[in-house]
Amino acid sequence: MSGDLYTRTQAQGQEALRAALLDLAAQLLAAEGAAALTMRRIATAAGCSTTVLYRHFGAKDGIAEALYQEGFDRLRRSLEAVPPSADPPTHLADLGRAYRENALTERNLYQVMFAGLIPGFTPTPEARAIAAASLEVLREAVRACVASGVFRPDADVDEVTDVIWAAAHGSITLELAGHFTAETAEHRYRTLTRAAVAAFLTNGSP
Repeated sequence: MSGDLYTRTQAQGQEALRAALLDLAAQLLAAEGAAALTMRRIATAAGCSTTVLYRHFGAKDGIAEALYQEGFDRLRRSLEAVPPSADPPTHLADLGRAYRENALTERNLYQVMFAGLIPGFTPTPEARAIAAASLEVLREAVRACVASGVFRPDADVDEVTDVIWAAAHGSITLELAGHFTAETAEHRYRTLTRAAVAAFLTNGSP
């Protein structure tokens, strides 16, 4: 957490600066807890004035909201970046791998999104809409699997999406908490997500 962050990133543009400030805030939150999420603490670590933070985020509550939204925005972009495939199950599996990779890369933001690291923070309806939109790519992949006959024709797209998401999230949460070793974490993730998928397959087998 270098105090010259502001100097290094401001020349890259306001969006780059905003993203860097959010990364820094997430790092402080993960390392020091919610007490570190103050304008003064973040500004000191970034090497800028609190005025810069107020300009970008409005207030402390604005930072919490921005962290939540940024996490889901990055998740959405990572899923949208997955190349399309003519084979629906392959595309769904590729999205699953991208979801885990994003969670591990953005683990500080992932904790903000799902682990309640900021006491008292309640996402606004706008933020919740952004969160829901982040999974639309996954939902469309599930819909393609139903349309192609890979999943049962009576499978509910929302239910399938939620079940796969829950399996992925559960495995990742245990991995981030250190309950799975580096050697077993990826295998556990594949096993859990494949089990979730298998519940909806037309032929009843992975």
